[in-house]
Amino acid sequence: MPKTSKVKKKVKKIKVKSTSKAKPKVVSKPKEVNKGPIKISKTYIPKDTEKYMCEKHKVFFRMKLQEWKKELVKANNEALYNGSMDDNSISADIVDQASSYTDKNVEMKAINRQIKLISEIDKALMRIKDDTYGYCLDTAEPIGLKRLMARPVAKYTIAAQEKHEKDEKVHADD
Repeated sequence: MPKTSKVKKKVKKIKVKSTSKAKPKVVSKPKEVNKGPIKISKTYIPKDTEKYMCEKHKVFFRMKLQEWKKELVKANNEALYNGSMDDNSISADIVDQASSYTDKNVEMKAINRQIKLISEIDKALMRIKDDTYGYCLDTAEPIGLKRLMARPVAKYTIAAQEKHEKDEKVHADD
């Protein structure tokens, strides 16, 4: 009988050890939770003195991109709604019909450009999510805060962008 009591004690010791090993894992999780969402003021502007693409920068550009996307979607919806309401193609005058057609064509091209821009914004938001935002897709060098402030969907450094445009022009000439 004494042997079984010793065995029980050993089992208890093992259980205690296994729970003590699990504690550090639990301790690391709250640290991750504490990082949580970083809040910035609406007047915050990224500074060169801060670490490049720190959490504040990411939050700032995420908010900027999301707001831009919301404005574009709203403008597109209004343009589509208003465009469907203005139907001058019924007019008997052929000049009025041609003018209406031209106006709608220009408007649809603008909407298509905005749809492509919304797609670029979505891609930029994904790059923020996977921590590649702000870095050139070709060279992996920082794009720079000034460039990102001017064009938040930028995916290349200025030098890489010029190279891409030059290559596109060469291929377009072929």
